[in-house]
Order: sequence, then C-alpha cells, then structure tokens
Amino acid sequence: MGKNAKGTAKTNAARLLDKAGIKYELIPYEVDEDNLAADHVAEELGEDINRVFKTLVLNGERSGHFVCVIPGNMEVELKAAARVAGAKKADLIPMKELLPLTGYIRGGCSPIGMKKPFPTFFHSTINDYDHVYVSAGMRGLQFRIAPSDLIAYTGGVVADIATLQS
Repeated sequence: MGKNAKGTAKTNAARLLDKAGIKYELIPYEVDEDNLAADHVAEELGEDINRVFKTLVLNGERSGHFVCVIPGNMEVELKAAARVAGAKKADLIPMKELLPLTGYIRGGCSPIGMKKPFPTFFHSTINDYDHVYVSAGMRGLQFRIAPSDLIAYTGGVVADIATLQS
C-alpha cells in the first residue's frame, strides 16, 4: 500500500491504487503556479527529469481520446502517438477540455483515476527505471511508483511516442 507523507491528503488516484494493492509513495512538492512544467517538478523533487513523467491527453481523428505519459523533458510526437492509438492524426486537447474530460487540472493530471478510462501509452524510456514519478491527481503531489505497476494498472502500451524538446 502507499506510504503517505505526513499530513498529505490521499487523492482519488491514491485510493484506487490502494484498492488494487499497488505499492507507491506519495511525494509532495512545492507548487509554483507560474511554472507548472515538469522540469520544475523534477527540481523540487531533486530527481532526474527523465524519471518525472507528464500526462497529456490527445484526441485522435477516428480513435477518440487517448493518454500519453512521457518524460518531462520530451514532447509528444503527434504522428507516432496517432499511429499507436490507431488514429489518422492526433492533437493535444484544448486546456479548457481537460477538467471536464478527465476530472483533473493542468499540473495535476494523473494517468490514474480519470473520469473514464482512455487508452494509455507510455514512452519507451519508462522501462529504463525501477521507479518513476507521475502526478497523483493534484498539483503538489507525485506518485513514486514502479513502471510495471503503473503500466499494468492502466492497461497501458509502451511505445516510442516522444522526442526531446528542442
């Protein structure tokens, strides 16, 4: 079960992992409302940016919505993501659609516990690590979790879906 930092409230995503019997740690960090970028999160955690994954929601032509979970220093490769999702093309959803679609806000979007399950794709480098960080469902809180558990829980697929940010 998840270890909880003192005084940190459990998120819905954490309760779902508890129910599934998946081990994780909740790691709080200081939020900067003016800088919600993954590199800031990595810096606050004192962790390698390659281990801090961000969750993006895309809409694929014909395939509908899907989720890409990629390292914080990368950007989603839209053509590759569309291909693995079985779409002709795909785009990031407009920010205003994020909350109504997923139940999460920017900077606090977790691949766990969205309003409904979407196909989820993880960038291939996730398997390079024994643990990674993803949002626990709110700004200021990350899961430290084994990639295999995260992939299994979401029914995710590992693929090359991102490139280094230029």
